[in-house]
Amino acid sequence: LKLGITSFSMDNVPRTTRAQAMDILSSMATVAGYKAVLMAASHSPRFFPMFMTAAGSIIPSKVLVLGAGVAGLQAIATARRLGAVVEAFDVRAAAEEEVKSLGAKFIKVEGAKDEATAGGYAVEQSEEYKAKQQALIQEHAKKSNIIICTAQIPGRKAPLLITKETVAEMVPGSVIIDLAASSGGNCELTQDNQTINSNGVSIIGNSNLPSTMPLDASKMYGKNMVNFLKLIIGEFGALNLNWDDDIVFNTCVTHQGSIQSERVKSILFPSNPV
Repeated sequence: LKLGITSFSMDNVPRTTRAQAMDILSSMATVAGYKAVLMAASHSPRFFPMFMTAAGSIIPSKVLVLGAGVAGLQAIATARRLGAVVEAFDVRAAAEEEVKSLGAKFIKVEGAKDEATAGGYAVEQSEEYKAKQQALIQEHAKKSNIIICTAQIPGRKAPLLITKETVAEMVPGSVIIDLAASSGGNCELTQDNQTINSNGVSIIGNSNLPSTMPLDASKMYGKNMVNFLKLIIGEFGALNLNWDDDIVFNTCVTHQGSIQSERVKSILFPSNPV
């Protein structure tokens, strides 16, 4: 701040149609959701699709996806391509149509708070809703062979969706991939950057799956950066910072010795929440 540096954070790019070409979170979430399913398939002792063989029928795996944002939707699409039976949960009502369009069943909990001001992100829910959510998710989780956890709230601890009691009741050989591991995890037993085994259930905490697909992840990230630079660099390479542009304004973290980002302010000064 003392140096008066103007800085931008690409994870603050707003979730709007116009900003999609610069949205690195969506790009990396696409990679993570895809790779999470492949990782689950490689760790699972079961086939994903149904098979009719001379040795008998193989029933398809049951996949539960928690969080139907970009990562979750990509996980649903990938699991469906592999032939699994897929269910998904999200607190945002708008996610139901997207989930169903991919051929998955939507787990709906009535009474969710869905704030339009959240910019497409999930928001904190009431305790009553959390209790209903917890009970319904546990019921479906116990019957699942694969769980892909993607639910996160920007700037806060990831919501707890899978309890250790639920893990204890899952079928041995089941796999949980927790993409929210770095912010606490959606599963109570998740440990960041570690794979643990609890009663025969593999729990893989990994928030950095895009790094496992560096070629395409870098290509997408680079394109996002180029699109953003085109927005803030004018003719002849000079900076052109239009503070009336919602993308420029919301992405800026510091400018002229002060913190501009409301999200950063709320983290640094929690006593004065946004």
